[in-house]
Amino acid sequence: MPVSTELRDDAAGAVPAAPPEPTPGTRRRRRNLAPLWLLSPAGLVLAVVTLAPIGFLLFTAFTDYNQRTLFTGRYSYVGFDQFAELLADSAFWMSLLRTVLFTAAMVAGSVLIGMGVSHLLTRLGPGWRYTVTVVLIVAWAMPNVASSLVWNWLFQPGYGVVNWVLDQVGVFGDTTDLNWAQDPARAYAAILLLIVWQAVPFIALTLNAAETQVPPEYKEAARLDGASELAVYRIVTLNHLRPILLLVTILSVIWDYNVFNQIWLISRGGPGDATSTLGVFTYKTAFVGFHLGQGAAISVVTTLLLLVLTAFYIRRLLQSGEDL
Repeated sequence: MPVSTELRDDAAGAVPAAPPEPTPGTRRRRRNLAPLWLLSPAGLVLAVVTLAPIGFLLFTAFTDYNQRTLFTGRYSYVGFDQFAELLADSAFWMSLLRTVLFTAAMVAGSVLIGMGVSHLLTRLGPGWRYTVTVVLIVAWAMPNVASSLVWNWLFQPGYGVVNWVLDQVGVFGDTTDLNWAQDPARAYAAILLLIVWQAVPFIALTLNAAETQVPPEYKEAARLDGASELAVYRIVTLNHLRPILLLVTILSVIWDYNVFNQIWLISRGGPGDATSTLGVFTYKTAFVGFHLGQGAAISVVTTLLLLVLTAFYIRRLLQSGEDL
């Protein structure tokens, strides 16, 4: 009896054994899985709204999806026939040529004017600089659909402000009823002005942020050596702006290459197919002619061309030693 009482007392006063320490491998696995759990909600959203549509687009490009498929659900796998038909279509090559030329004109105009506005901001006083910056941000913040509709109203025949101003100037004669969308050159001019107006704020503010970081002693040394202001800008400033200038140029090429809203809302690709770039050509093929498989094939080709441009940009970054 005394022995059992002693055993009970010892058991009651015993300290519970501590749980085993996790091994380093277990701690490492838990630490490695934590970011995956935190990123999983965003990853699921991206998979639903981005990866799934891209996968469906790739699948559709190899089928004969058309208007019949929308009602019956029937389609056939055609392999690379859509791409072969596309590459043999002269309308595709003409729209690609228009896209390349139009993109080159838009990028050149946007970047050159953006460089000028950026340099102008460095020469203004604080008050004017803040005012111009606010105006640029407001212009940049406007949705392109809303700004395209307003722009279209400005160029409307009969009551358009642009036609009224040109008529008051009198250089081009009576321009009251001038229809800009009915002439290819005038339609391109209206669209080009709109896109450049929308693109300049981003380019100007980005380049200005980089231009303010140029060491002033380099400019002063160039001036002491007798360099003009143009030479200082060309030799010193542009040399420091080269990585950022390459970045905004590549981004402008990608954005302007995919322009659709502005062209469709102003000219709808007309007159005829004069302003039908790849974006308009794809829309007409897929959603006007209901050749969805053919439209998906055009989108795949367009994406591949943009990937080539992106690869060129990354290659240039690696060659220049910039961080990705």
